[in-house]
Amino acid sequence: SNTINISNSIGMIVPAACFAFLISTRHSSPLTRCASRTRMTSSLSALPNLNKSDGTGASIDDISEQVKGKHVALYFAAGWCPMCTSFEPSLMQFREAANSSGKEVEIIYVPSDRQAADVVKRTSSMNMLSVPIGEEADAMKRKYKIWAGAESLKLGMGRRSGVPALVVLDKSGDEVHFLAAESKGSKALGDWPLDDSGLW
Repeated sequence: SNTINISNSIGMIVPAACFAFLISTRHSSPLTRCASRTRMTSSLSALPNLNKSDGTGASIDDISEQVKGKHVALYFAAGWCPMCTSFEPSLMQFREAANSSGKEVEIIYVPSDRQAADVVKRTSSMNMLSVPIGEEADAMKRKYKIWAGAESLKLGMGRRSGVPALVVLDKSGDEVHFLAAESKGSKALGDWPLDDSGLW
């Protein structure tokens, strides 16, 4: 079984993965902390494997630390795309302003770049997690129906948008807002609601 029944006055079932944490913790509210950890793990399971900004694989703990308490969005783009590179200064300014105001955002790069080295160059400069180039990135493009026109031969014609574009995710990993940066440019960022309901 994946759950353990803790027979106490609370009378609750907790995930087995949290049991050791409950036993070892010295904090005053271990059940609350464990439940929060479990919810975060559940949210992260909705994401694909991710790389850190330097291109190395990110662990669950790395990702959890990076996204906790933030608003999260997927950013579909490519370095060879002039619309993307002209949009990115506004995106970086938006992220900086949001973070400075206490409404922190985490942007995860979904690359349409042609080589892994190009992805690393971009994520390093923009300080972003990324979906690995290739099959995993393509799976996200198909899921959200966003890819570059140059990828239509591979991914088909059924897209709703080209790049750049952002998809804002809720804490269950589901899409809650689509930011049409390809058609609206930096004005699309005004459609990103930064209320507390979107926090991870």
